[in-house]
Amino acid sequence: MARTDRKPRQRLDPSERRAAILNAATHAFASLPYGDVTIASIATDVQASSALVYRYFANKEDLYVEVVRLAIQDLRARHRAAIHALPDGAPVRDRIRAATEVYLDHIASHPNAWAMPMRQPGGEPPAAADLRTKARMAYVEALVQLLEPSTERRHEYALWGYFGFLDSACLRWVDEGCPPDDRWPLIDTATGALEGALGDWSA
Repeated sequence: MARTDRKPRQRLDPSERRAAILNAATHAFASLPYGDVTIASIATDVQASSALVYRYFANKEDLYVEVVRLAIQDLRARHRAAIHALPDGAPVRDRIRAATEVYLDHIASHPNAWAMPMRQPGGEPPAAADLRTKARMAYVEALVQLLEPSTERRHEYALWGYFGFLDSACLRWVDEGCPPDDRWPLIDTATGALEGALGDWSA
């Protein structure tokens, strides 16, 4: 006799199935350390078999790297949108603040997943760490385009140091539970640190 206690599998086209797998993986990696997530658990979440998940992603590392890549891509798009939404001629400080607001929104949406690479160095696949390194380089370049600082070595270190400062401050914010009331004090502190390191926004 055929079993009747199983949930019927959803019939999705390949693009929908892949999106569903990525969505489930995003939630799984946001909730648990990389090592605690399994392909089997993700398959269960999307009412599919592990074999079906492997048809879309070679292994767990491949799936995780794609989750990280999409998160970085989404953050970049939201940064650009926030900057473009400002009126023409908006002060540089306002542009930095707008971008930082977007970053805090990104962190608050999945604080544990964001903090994991800093709390557990080496806890994610090298390919994902490489993606984050390249993303940081792109962020610094975007900041260069926004601020147009001089070629002084001080200013190069200021731009790189800003992101280290911001991440350290945000990690503390995560430890505190991402309290909404602390958003603006954090933003003001980060922008003030950058301004102080540069010496002037128009440096």
